[in-house]
Amino acid sequence: MRVRGLRKAYGDVTAVDGLDLDIWHGEVFALLGPNGAGKTTTVEILEGYRQRDSGEVTVLGTDPGHGGREWRSRIGIVLQSNTDADELSVREMVGYFAAYYPGHADPDEVIESVGLTDKAGARLRQLSGGQRRRVDVTLGIVGNPDC
Repeated sequence: MRVRGLRKAYGDVTAVDGLDLDIWHGEVFALLGPNGAGKTTTVEILEGYRQRDSGEVTVLGTDPGHGGREWRSRIGIVLQSNTDADELSVREMVGYFAAYYPGHADPDEVIESVGLTDKAGARLRQLSGGQRRRVDVTLGIVGNPDC
């Protein structure tokens, strides 16, 4: 992934101002900063869910602003929160997300890979914070993403 001169403003408030970064395939990368630093805006631009004002962005060889369904199926996304899904079981939630990806992994195998087999039938609201984070990881990898 390559980002050059990324800029995004909301009216008079500049959320991202000239960001440059390179993230290589297989690299683990984190954006850290205080509230309002532009982290979510940056990630949403990289995912193709928010338009940038200027700059160049390439993810998996594609400009996210023009990435179609095939490109989107190659990325794994974990949302900030899934509070509206508290009544779903772990298995139901992972199966729901898997259905968005044409070449998804077997939901039960992914649940097992994060150590939640014994919680597969539990409602999300019943899970501990750590177990919820493992569900987040499961949702990010069930589609067999390239990144």
